[in-house]
Amino acid sequence: MTPQGIWRPSFFEEAVPIDSPITAAIQPSYKALIPPALIRRMSRGIKMGIFAAQQALDEAGVSTPEAIIVGTGLGCSEDSEKFLRTILDNDEQFLTPTSFIQSTHNTVAAQIALRLACQGYNFTYVNRSVSFESGMLDAMLQIHSGEVANVLVGGVDEISDHTYSLLQRIGYIKPDGVNESIKTSQTQGVNYAEGATFFLLSGERTAESYAELVDVHIINSVGEDEITATISGFLQGNGLTSHDIDIAILGINGDKAFDSYYFPVQEQLTNADVLYYKHLIGQYDSCSAFAPAVAATVAKHGAAQPILRWQGRPQRPVKNILLYNQYRGKDHSLLLVRTC
Repeated sequence: MTPQGIWRPSFFEEAVPIDSPITAAIQPSYKALIPPALIRRMSRGIKMGIFAAQQALDEAGVSTPEAIIVGTGLGCSEDSEKFLRTILDNDEQFLTPTSFIQSTHNTVAAQIALRLACQGYNFTYVNRSVSFESGMLDAMLQIHSGEVANVLVGGVDEISDHTYSLLQRIGYIKPDGVNESIKTSQTQGVNYAEGATFFLLSGERTAESYAELVDVHIINSVGEDEITATISGFLQGNGLTSHDIDIAILGINGDKAFDSYYFPVQEQLTNADVLYYKHLIGQYDSCSAFAPAVAATVAKHGAAQPILRWQGRPQRPVKNILLYNQYRGKDHSLLLVRTC
């Protein structure tokens, strides 16, 4: 679920780069999945999460996962704001509990589990811009330890007016009236958005498998002069060098103050075709969940769509894909994906 609409085979052919400071996701009809009486009481984050989770399960041919893990930066912030506003407007009296109940960060994972009647492991990570990666790491550990055979894991965040206005006021979001895409950006701040992306991870390769998730690495703080050494160590731990990376998917977001972290990475990965994706989905805490979707699609089809390419480097057969993301110089994450 993105500002480009739902995930579909023609997604990248129909996608258009966004250039607005704040862009909402294009919502589909939820009537086939959620009863109308419940739809009215659900925030966008919950509905997006349910829809994206069902898409992932349908793609994998699985009806009920053995575990559900969700990463979110702000959770159901729309309901949180609604509840707090009601407290102020009603002088802390005559409060309805619905907004409070649905404002907790684990609401999305819980609602997905209730709908699927999944009584297994259910966990939500709230670790800012590495919330999704924390969930992926947990999912890998669950599978490798033999606790479960498969895990539904995803990231979801929604737009809430007051919270986003505060982020815009302190310069995290580009000002109103500044319409820059990532490649044309000359200012600080980012184009913010919302969305939901889900995957089904399994310990066994199936006919529906897109790619293999090899490793996940998270580190809170890394200097610009240290990032190449960090990546080299990560690759070395997986028996690779920078020359072995065929595709690099970077979290470039148009913030001129922090995109410089990606420059040395591009120079380090000399053989890699460099891709980016936030020009299509915007920036939000769990937006890095879309990067594995890009990686899986490239691995499945063996090539990247032109709209994803940051640099015009010659493409070569795809085997190893490196994903690198950071936000405002913090919460760095590395994922290694391999074709299967």
